Amino acid sequence: MTALLPNLLLIALALVMFGVGLSLTWADFQRLRQHPRAVLLALGLQMLVLPALAWALAVGFGLSPVFAVGLMLLAASPGGVTANLFSHLFGGHVALNLSITAINTLLSVVSMPLIANLALQHFIGEGVVPLQTRKVAEVMAVVLVPVALGMLLAKQSPRAAPGLQKPFKIFSALVLALLALGAIVKEWTALSEAAASIGSAVVLFNLLSLGLGYGASRWAGLDKPMATAIGFEIGIHNSTLSLYIALSVLSNFTMALPAAAYSISMYVLGLLFGLLLRRLPA
Repeated sequence: MTALLPNLLLIALALVMFGVGLSLTWADFQRLRQHPRAVLLALGLQMLVLPALAWALAVGFGLSPVFAVGLMLLAASPGGVTANLFSHLFGGHVALNLSITAINTLLSVVSMPLIANLALQHFIGEGVVPLQTRKVAEVMAVVLVPVALGMLLAKQSPRAAPGLQKPFKIFSALVLALLALGAIVKEWTALSEAAASIGSAVVLFNLLSLGLGYGASRWAGLDKPMATAIGFEIGIHNSTLSLYIALSVLSNFTMALPAAAYSISMYVLGLLFGLLLRRLPA
């Protein structure tokens, strides 16, 4: 049963993204051409600001070299399915999320190994991370293919799609709750041992990422749905990708602990952040 869980999780997430697709049209993506500033802002935050923020926190908290590289890996990872899900549940511009996720994930083929290697050389002095095209392709498939199918159904059956949106949104909320619970159970032993060393840095990185994505977007004049989308896209990372590189590529369990801690904090803080956004004026 344990071996089946990753596959079941992928299926559940694919169904969630299918539900997201039911609420989207091609016009939502076409309108993004009117807002290049939003896309460029999100990419700039992801590619430049977050790695610098992770480096500053690693130095400021005096993290060990291995933990520092792990935090940098996390900062370099793009947003993913969970970011899109949070945005969908809390009124974000989901088409913007999906577009940024697609662009970020493609760019991460180059940017993640680049940032990871710079971190390894700076904090440890050696190490090479190759391109992870297969893992990136998996993420793209889980995010984009179900969304496209949901959009196709909404176009072909415009009367049926609205009736399906509510049950799929409830299903999305249940999946989010199960993901949070599963992350806590799975990583509890390892995290309880490392919490004193990395907990504060990871939580602060999570909080600053969420606040920076939303705050910078509002400061730049973007409306609340777009700012919400960027807040979640920047603040909720694909920790699975950084776990994959730490465990499978670098074969270093300790280096994976920041991402493991983040995989718990992002659900708790993401939920609280979404509830806070609902109270803010449009």
